Amino acid sequence: MERWLSGRKRSPRKRLYTKVYRGFESLPLRRKKLTMAIKFGTDGWRAIISDEFTFANVRIVASAIASYVNNHGLAKKGIIVGYDTRFLAEHFAEEVVKVLHSNGIPCYMTERDTPTPVVAFSVKDMNTAGAVMITASHNPPQYCGMKFIPDYAGPAFSKITNEIEKYLNNKEKVNSGASLKVERFNPFKRYMKHLEELVDFDVISKAKLKVAYDPLWGTGREYLDKILQDIGADVSVLHGFRDVLFGGITPEPVDEHLQELKKTVVEGKLHAGLATDPDADRFGIVDDKGGYISANQVIAALFAYMIDERGGSGSVVRSIATTHMVDAIAKAHGIDVRETPVGFKYIAEIMLKEQVVIGGEESGGLTIGGHVPEKDGILANLLICEMIAKYKKPLSRIIIDVASRYGSFYNKRVNFKLTQSSKEALMKELEKEPPSRAGGKKLSHVVKIDGVKMIFEDGSWILARPSGTEPIVRTYYESGTEENLKSMVTGFETYVSSAIV
Repeated sequence: MERWLSGRKRSPRKRLYTKVYRGFESLPLRRKKLTMAIKFGTDGWRAIISDEFTFANVRIVASAIASYVNNHGLAKKGIIVGYDTRFLAEHFAEEVVKVLHSNGIPCYMTERDTPTPVVAFSVKDMNTAGAVMITASHNPPQYCGMKFIPDYAGPAFSKITNEIEKYLNNKEKVNSGASLKVERFNPFKRYMKHLEELVDFDVISKAKLKVAYDPLWGTGREYLDKILQDIGADVSVLHGFRDVLFGGITPEPVDEHLQELKKTVVEGKLHAGLATDPDADRFGIVDDKGGYISANQVIAALFAYMIDERGGSGSVVRSIATTHMVDAIAKAHGIDVRETPVGFKYIAEIMLKEQVVIGGEESGGLTIGGHVPEKDGILANLLICEMIAKYKKPLSRIIIDVASRYGSFYNKRVNFKLTQSSKEALMKELEKEPPSRAGGKKLSHVVKIDGVKMIFEDGSWILARPSGTEPIVRTYYESGTEENLKSMVTGFETYVSSAIV
């Protein structure tokens, strides 16, 4: 069992396993129909393994996707099926293949666990009707998930997932049928060839970069590290093997989970530390001094780089929760900014309609014009390497230089855990009467495309977004000074307390 879980024989970690599996053991028994719980969120359907994410429910969702594909006359084009490194992921993927085949849809399954952006690229490259990806992205280890990537190679729009949900009760097409020989393929070479059109491999090669890479036990291993090694970079790999428990953490490439990477960069005197989440669609960056570089900083720096060094043209797209440093850079260069609700599908929707320099969101998603409209952590990391090589400067210096040109932007995110009634009361109060001041500055205007975003006269802002699945309100803050940022956070905490009394 130990060998199967980790991909190699390893020493026992009983305490770690107990910690993670406690999530399974404490689950309540369900008496209602499980199909009623299946709901596509901003990026697919996710649930706890063996509770709602079962083989039976995977077959139901696969059948619903088959109905969508058949009803739109796309069956002959076939479907790609991929999966990440989660527990039983390849077996869930095989069940999907069986269901699709039984519904008359040819399937092409990846040879091994594969990054979501690579699967998305393959949809376009192979001209298929789309793909099914078994992944829960950066969710905790006890979760698995399932997402449909349509033929435009990006996240499924709401109208598509809404239609798929309507087919969930098509019982006659749920059975997977007999076992069959699955046609498999390896997309690595085709994906790397495509990246050669997007990334300057020559400049990276000449720079002889030394970096560390942490795939967080996920699909990015032997993708990002191999690409960099093939073009002459010196790459140290951490956690480059499959572990369905992800070391006992929630595998999101954020500061608190990259301490080992930071230490490796400092001790090895490396140019940078690179990271991706388990399905490699999100990125994490550490600079030459071991400092964590936020997604907001990465998106802004790469946007400025694309304009300065590549003469990028078109609009820039960011989510409502993403830094306004993007806006400052865009204004300086006469570029239009498109603000979207949270969720990369909204960014993708704009990218399919117009030329875009870069699209990004503060949670670690990024893509550029010429690529598929799906976030790609591998591409983001390669662009960081290109930027370091091109400027011939330490990454820490590059980030400072960008701030000196366009201004300082300090960010913070705070989650308020509330009862359902308190969550509703808070959002109702914000809709009715948001705070008139923050950090001593007057409220300028309010944006309501996703939650309530309050923008103040100095350009600082606060965004409050209720979770659709939990009694949580997520709040985001940005200001030009750290002092004012702290004042805004403290002031809004007081506002929340008074609003939910």
